[in-house]
Amino acid sequence: MTPQEWKKIRGSTPRPDQIMLSIKCDPSDSMTVRWRTDITVNEGFVLFREKSEDGEWKKTAAKVNRFKTDVDESNFFFADMTGLKEDTAYEYTCGNEEYRSEIYSFRTEKKNAERFSFLCISDVQSGGAEPPADYSVLNEVLKKILSEHPECKFILTAGDNTNCGQTDVQWTGLFEGLKGIIESTPIQFCMGNHDDMGFEDYFTYTGKYYSEHATYFTNQLRYSYPENGPENWIVPNYSFRYGNTMFAVTGTSGFEFINEWLIKTAKESDAVWKFAAHHFPVCYSGPNLECYETYPPMMEGIEKYDIMFSGHEHSYARSFPRRNNGLYDNPSEGTIHYNIGSGSRNPPGTRVVPKVWNDCTYEHEEDLSMFSIVDIDGDKCTLTAYVEDGRIVDRCVIDKGSDTITPVRRAPRYNRPRIKFKGYDLGICVMGSTARNIDGIWYLPAGQIIKFMGGESKHTEGKVRIEVYGRFSEFTENSDIMNTDGGELKMSAPCLRLDREQLYVPADDFCKPLRMYWAYFSHNNFISIESDTEQLPVSYQP
Repeated sequence: MTPQEWKKIRGSTPRPDQIMLSIKCDPSDSMTVRWRTDITVNEGFVLFREKSEDGEWKKTAAKVNRFKTDVDESNFFFADMTGLKEDTAYEYTCGNEEYRSEIYSFRTEKKNAERFSFLCISDVQSGGAEPPADYSVLNEVLKKILSEHPECKFILTAGDNTNCGQTDVQWTGLFEGLKGIIESTPIQFCMGNHDDMGFEDYFTYTGKYYSEHATYFTNQLRYSYPENGPENWIVPNYSFRYGNTMFAVTGTSGFEFINEWLIKTAKESDAVWKFAAHHFPVCYSGPNLECYETYPPMMEGIEKYDIMFSGHEHSYARSFPRRNNGLYDNPSEGTIHYNIGSGSRNPPGTRVVPKVWNDCTYEHEEDLSMFSIVDIDGDKCTLTAYVEDGRIVDRCVIDKGSDTITPVRRAPRYNRPRIKFKGYDLGICVMGSTARNIDGIWYLPAGQIIKFMGGESKHTEGKVRIEVYGRFSEFTENSDIMNTDGGELKMSAPCLRLDREQLYVPADDFCKPLRMYWAYFSHNNFISIESDTEQLPVSYQP
C-alpha cells in the first residue's frame, strides 16, 4: 500500500485526531493531552476551563514531535493543562486557530487521594496485515467496562497494545479502537513485545525484527508521560504518582538499566502502595514460557514493589508473594505477580497449568475478554478479575495494616525436597527419588526429570544419557566427567547411584549443558528448574 492510498483510509489530516489524555504530573491539578495532525499544521494549543462555567478559556501551547512512519508523516502534539482545581470537572478542545477538535471533558482527582479505582487491561492487539487494522472489539469492550465501572479514574495497560507496533497501520487501528474513551479517561500505556515488533514488509509479514528503542511507541507518545525513566530508555519507562500510590511502568529492553531505575524509584517514593507494570510475567501460568531475560536480571528491582502487573500469556494468574526465591503468605514478605489476561477477546496462545508459585489461576480459553479493577482504600487494595460477561474469576484483598491477603491460602512448605520444572511439580515421576543434598551439593535424578520434560533418557549399565532441546549429556556412575555435545566436561562432583537405584547428578552439571538453570527455594523446600527456551520437547517417533 502506498502512502497516498493510506491517506484516504486513516492518514493524518489538518484536523486533530487520536486525542488522548494521560497522567504526567499530579492528577489533582494537571492533565496532559496528545493529538495528531498532518505536517501542514506545525503549531497547536489546548484550550481548557472549568466545565460548569462559561468563562474564559485558558491556553497552553503544545510541544510538537514530527514522525515519518511506514505509510504516513504526521505531527504529534502534547500539551499540559496545569493549575487546575482538585476534584473538579474541566472541558477542553485542542488544535490550532483553524482546525479544532470537539470539546471533551475530564475530572481532576482529589489532592493526595487515598480512595480511587483504575482499570487494568493487557494484550488487546488485533488485526492482521490487511489494512485497516480492526480494533472495534476493543472499543466495544472498553465502553462496556467503563459504563459498568464508572469509578475507574484511568486505564493501565500491561503491554501488547498493538499486534505489530512498528507500523502505522496498527497504531491508527488502536487509536480508532480507543476513540470515544481516552479523550476523557487517561490511559497509561505499558509496552509489550508486539509493540516494538515490526516487519520490513508488514503487508507480507517478511523480514521480522524488533526495534530496541521502539521507535513508533516512543515517537507517538514522546511527551505523554513523565520523562523520568532510565537514561536513553525514557518513554517506555516512566513512573507516575496517583494519590497514595506510585506506579513504575517498564519497557521490553535495557533490563539492567531498568532494574537500577526500579530500585532507585522505589527507594525515593514515600507512597503507601508501589505498583509496577512489566509485560513479561515472572510467575507465568503457561506450560513452556520463560522469563530468563527479565528474571533474575530485574529481580532486585521488581521485588521492591507490592504488585507487578503483567500480560503476554493472554491468561489470568495471581501469585503468592514472592521474594528472593521464596514463596510466602503475607504481602510484606514479597511481590505479588498479577497476570491480567487478554483484554480484547484474544484467546491465549498458551494454556494454564498448575504452577507452584500461583495462588489463583483461571483457564482463560473462551473467546471473551478479561480485565481487572483495582480499588485502593488507604492501606487496603482489592483486586477483582472479571470475564467480560460479568463473571468474577478472582477477588482478593491485600491489607497492609494486618499484613494479610484474603481469601487465605498458604504458600507450600514441603517436608521433603521437591523438584519443579517451569513451576510444574514432577509428581509421580520422582516419587521416592527426590532431590538430595549431600555435603552441600544438590543432586537430581537426571533421567526422570528429562522424561518428564519430554526429552530422551537412555539407561545402560552404570550410565544415563539425556537429550533435550537439541543437546545431550551422558553421565557415568562414580565419575566426575560427563560427555556432552560440546565435548568432555569436568563435573563439580561425581555422578552417584541414590534413591530407587537412579543415577543422580549435581544440579549445576545437570542444567548448564542443556541451557537450563536452577534455584533452591529454601523457605518452601523445593528445587526450581528453568529453561531459557520455549520449545516443546517431544520424543522422536520413527
